[in-house]
Amino acid sequence: MGEKDLLTKRFMSKPDIFADAFNYLIYRGKHVIDAGELVELDTTALAVTYASGESGEESVQKVRDVLKEWVCMQDGRATYMVLGIENQSHIHYAMPVRNMLYDAIQYENQVKKHQKREPAPSEPTADIHGAYLSGFGRHDRLKPVITLVIYFGEKPWDAPMSIYEMCGGVDEQMRAFVQDYKIHLIQPATMSVEQLENLTSEFREAMLFIKYRKDKDALQRVLGEDKRFESIDRDTAAMLRAITGTRIRINESEGKINMCTAIQEMMDESRAEGVRFGIEQGIEQGIEQGIGQGIEQGIQKGIEQGIQKGIYGLIRTLHRLQFSNDQIEKELRFEYHLTEEQAKQYLQTCDA
Repeated sequence: MGEKDLLTKRFMSKPDIFADAFNYLIYRGKHVIDAGELVELDTTALAVTYASGESGEESVQKVRDVLKEWVCMQDGRATYMVLGIENQSHIHYAMPVRNMLYDAIQYENQVKKHQKREPAPSEPTADIHGAYLSGFGRHDRLKPVITLVIYFGEKPWDAPMSIYEMCGGVDEQMRAFVQDYKIHLIQPATMSVEQLENLTSEFREAMLFIKYRKDKDALQRVLGEDKRFESIDRDTAAMLRAITGTRIRINESEGKINMCTAIQEMMDESRAEGVRFGIEQGIEQGIEQGIGQGIEQGIQKGIEQGIQKGIYGLIRTLHRLQFSNDQIEKELRFEYHLTEEQAKQYLQTCDA
């Protein structure tokens, strides 16, 4: 399992994040599912399928990303739901089939649990025989299963959302007999500001950061204006760093991260590293050339090289942050007091 998979799984496993995602999906942000009502489930799903061979059956094992049971009271009755989340960094073009299999295995395992129970003395003989054949009695009930896909990628999701879409053109008369299965998807790239405001946990800040990672003006505005970005959980920052490729500075000794400060420090460090390296190089060159004027000229040359390296380092950093060339030119002119022509020249040289 890669770093992105591990960090997104850890992030979405948090009860408040998990509950927030399903409250958004099912209740449009209304607080119905409480984090304290969630029960962790084993994410390893095992099913037995029938196949040819000596044993006549084979096992299939699937591992879910996150799986929890929700237990709540409604109208004086306990309601049980099985809720699962699948994290996607990349588009999966067979997601409906994949999720359908996950849910089918979950239902099959529930049926097997009923097989092990002893029939109640009051059950009619016909019901007992039926339960013996199927492993599921007339009065037994399944816990509904809902699987939600969280897509963290920057490219808009263009994969099928249902089995029908995967099948292509199906005759209308035949379609009535083909069972469909639809996936539930959350992708920050297409969420509106109003929809994002329905989120109440740090899931909101994570989705905002991912949504605006290509629009740096909007991202800087959000980071500067939204006070909640001043105190982000370290795990959330680590997940965002892995997903977006942004070199967010994370102090391991701190539990909370100020995202705006962390990104600014990253940019400042890139500039400083370039200058330091250039000065050190210049001193070495000056010593090689001799003493007195040679050292002085070497240091001056090193400073110039350091500034140039700092400029190129800043350009590369801003490129990684998806700044446009116009935005980078503005930063260079402001930080290094360059003319428009000089800024353009540095950009062209760096790209070359």
